[in-house]
Amino acid sequence: MVAEAPSIRELFQKCRRSAWHLEMRDGYMKSDPSYIAWARGERKTAEDFDPERRPWLRLMRESTDRGIEVRRARIVSEPVSDYIRFEHHVTDPNVAAGEKVKWLPRRQATDLALPGNDFWLFDEEVLLVHHFDGEGELAPVDAHELVEDPAVIKLCGTAFEAIWSRAVPHEEYRLS
Repeated sequence: MVAEAPSIRELFQKCRRSAWHLEMRDGYMKSDPSYIAWARGERKTAEDFDPERRPWLRLMRESTDRGIEVRRARIVSEPVSDYIRFEHHVTDPNVAAGEKVKWLPRRQATDLALPGNDFWLFDEEVLLVHHFDGEGELAPVDAHELVEDPAVIKLCGTAFEAIWSRAVPHEEYRLS
């Protein structure tokens, strides 16, 4: 069964224990002004990553301060795409805000059963699936889907744990 998706902020506010995020694409929303600026060679300063100025970082800090374990796993092709280089560049502030981030080279995921889409899994009970178009932009219709099917939730949780167990912590992952 599929239900209407609440906002990511609402899901974090209801979260009690854990929030796991799986990203499997080599590029996302290349129309994002931050990515465009980075691609032109502009690099952010430390104050650009201040949680008080960045809503996402503030949400991560608030969530982890409440005891929520926030984990993000990224499966990436190697050599990595320019977009993945950008993501790697901007991940340190996420880690500083409390997220745990790991990277798994796609070649090391061949034997894993993986879901077809990126997702957030809250408390191993609430699954928010993301749908993207072929260019990495959020799908124009129904980009976020709240999935209530226990079998799908279990599949995603099991896949995430398998990825997490072999992925490399952000601080140790070197871009190729």
